[in-house]
Amino acid sequence: MTDTRYLVHGVFWDAPEGSRAPEGSRAADDGGGAVLRLQSPEGDFRQLSLSPGRRLGFEVVEPGRSCLGHIRVQSATSRSHVLCASAAPALRGKQCERCFVLDESRLMHDFHRGGRVTPGLRDYLMQEHWLYIATFAGGATKVGTASGPRKWNRLAEQGAAAAAYVARARDGRVVRILEDLVTAEVGLTQQVRSAAKADALLQPLPERDLQAANARAAGEVRTLLARTAVDGFVTVEEQWARPAHAEALYGPAQRHAYPHALDQGQHGFTVTALSGANALARLDGTDAAFVVNLSQFAARTIILGGYASEVPAVQESLF
Repeated sequence: MTDTRYLVHGVFWDAPEGSRAPEGSRAADDGGGAVLRLQSPEGDFRQLSLSPGRRLGFEVVEPGRSCLGHIRVQSATSRSHVLCASAAPALRGKQCERCFVLDESRLMHDFHRGGRVTPGLRDYLMQEHWLYIATFAGGATKVGTASGPRKWNRLAEQGAAAAAYVARARDGRVVRILEDLVTAEVGLTQQVRSAAKADALLQPLPERDLQAANARAAGEVRTLLARTAVDGFVTVEEQWARPAHAEALYGPAQRHAYPHALDQGQHGFTVTALSGANALARLDGTDAAFVVNLSQFAARTIILGGYASEVPAVQESLF
């Protein structure tokens, strides 16, 4: 058993460009393979595949969350991760105050309102972007944006149950103007909480209802876009393909909320499906299926090992 301590950066649906293949991954997996990204004390990254059948065992060894550092954007295709200089506690989500201020990626959200951006971030924002409508397991629907290279992966990381692209914009400024327009005129939110996504996967709506809800919202947005005076985009009708990883989370089966908090203790289970950062897991000693919100242990320090999650003492309460 290794005693190396890793800082958890979270679940991503593709490995960084130029990196080695994630451990245990297949050559091709949908539009991108799902990995758990871990950072060693030296700053090196390790990628653990979260493909179905992957065993994940870990112990949370430090209280609270630690800063994940910040991002510098060099161009449309190049960005770098900078370690937190002081290994400080996270105060703003997953960052300390200093790294939050230095993080260039946060500046993109005000670019369309005339906000300042670095030359590298400007290069990134001036590439083609897509406007999408995503519906989640409980029917909640949002509007969002994705850059051209991460068109598929962005929705996979969001954990969408159904989604459609409604516009292709010439750059990130135009697509964010459209996003704000959709929120103002149609009323679609730009964010769905991770906890709500996990809860909805316990009893997801039938597939036909999810597809119908998404189609209605996408149709309403396309109607709005057809009459807007904004230029620099074209309306599109294109469906997003949900990853094969996720299918078992949307079928008609009984699922239960994972019974342990991920901010402490020892955990171990087998991943059988994955939607965004939510895993369908099997615990040793029970046939019950559990939904584990892996985003809950992002920015926490763990040790990997052959650990196993404790099965609830009264299993009958699960059924």
